[in-house]
Amino acid sequence: MFWIELGVVLAALVLGARKGGIGLGIMGMLGLAILVFVFKLQPSNPPIDVMLMILAVISAAGMLQAAGGLDYLVVVAERLLRKNPRYITFLGPVVTYLFTLVAGTGHVSYSLLPVIAEVSSDMRIRPERPLSISVIASQQAITASPISAATVALLGMISPFGYSLLDILLVAIPSTLLGVFAGAIVASRLGKDLDKDEDFLAKVKSGQFSFFDKAERAMLKVPLKAKLSVLIFLVATAVVVFFGSFPAVRPNWISDGGAVALGMPEIIEIVMFSAAALILILCNVSAEKSAHGSVFMAGIQAVVAIFGIAWMGDTFFKGNMDFLVDGLKSMVVGYPWLFAFALFILSILLYSQAATVRALIPFGLGLGIPAASIIGMFPAVNGYFFIPNYPTIVAAINFDRTGTTRIGRWVLNHSFMLPGLVATMVAVLVGLALASFVLG
Repeated sequence: MFWIELGVVLAALVLGARKGGIGLGIMGMLGLAILVFVFKLQPSNPPIDVMLMILAVISAAGMLQAAGGLDYLVVVAERLLRKNPRYITFLGPVVTYLFTLVAGTGHVSYSLLPVIAEVSSDMRIRPERPLSISVIASQQAITASPISAATVALLGMISPFGYSLLDILLVAIPSTLLGVFAGAIVASRLGKDLDKDEDFLAKVKSGQFSFFDKAERAMLKVPLKAKLSVLIFLVATAVVVFFGSFPAVRPNWISDGGAVALGMPEIIEIVMFSAAALILILCNVSAEKSAHGSVFMAGIQAVVAIFGIAWMGDTFFKGNMDFLVDGLKSMVVGYPWLFAFALFILSILLYSQAATVRALIPFGLGLGIPAASIIGMFPAVNGYFFIPNYPTIVAAINFDRTGTTRIGRWVLNHSFMLPGLVATMVAVLVGLALASFVLG
């Protein structure tokens, strides 16, 4: 039954990818309906928080675009990168990595992805290149963040063996950074250049895509409201990162179960919607213009896509969890050196680093795998790019108006596969080497 259900999930992904846009989410919902009504799987909770976070971020980004702030960012980026525009494929992931590192959640990258997409396309750089590795970087940074749920879970399991949070960071930060850099090198060679991509050129010819005129940009006088909108947007993003970095300063309340602090999803939603409101008021932006902008429209498509695809995938994996975990455990018992592969495979199925750590790390330690080696293998839990249904992946695909960031005909030949595999393999290999050298 497992393999038939998996076939339903993959078929929904294939058909949705071919339809594009909200078709991805609609086909995901059809797949979910088959899993629930035909195979009787209990539906998991829909990804409401993820959808609301994206909605909040695209509302702010849409206002930013309507105020001219996005054009202003493109102008600034072009001036910085004109000498070597390929740097965006390396700068984009560095920024998303740092934001995730200090915030402890990859969802902060939603505010960066539309900017990366627009800047790269406007500079005639294939957006698939920086977008693919930027998403991967936001995933890798989770295993390097001192406040992420995955790192905290790992720390609790290895601390009895005499290892501290500093030991994890000494291995995880350099190994994941080197992995991201290796992935960026691969990403910089993905696909054809925009001026040689037949599908994209057909879009331009048919009027489905238009560039901002360079001559107009050279003469553009940036209005004060554009600069103010950028300032508001950046401050809002910094506030999100601040609350993610310092949980103690979040608002909290006393309930029957003790103190309850405001969660990061709610913080992102409140702060980014507030930023949208401030841009609307202080920059005198047309709300209607914002709602019809390319950034907002792409974000709405991402919300629909995530609703169907993520809900279907989560329902499938939770419904088959016992089968999956038992299979992986039997593999590791026979071949302990395959533990890193087991971590990678289970993370694909759970698409959660923290859940993967909780499920398999105790088992690995019980097998006698050294705790230092476990630390070195930690980046292997970043495998959930493999099946392209994670929210940040779906969002990046929809933010790319050129259509170069995509799910391939066979699902697994998508834009994130090669950068993700390279980044993860390099991070694990470097992590094991560092663990052996630094932790002895």
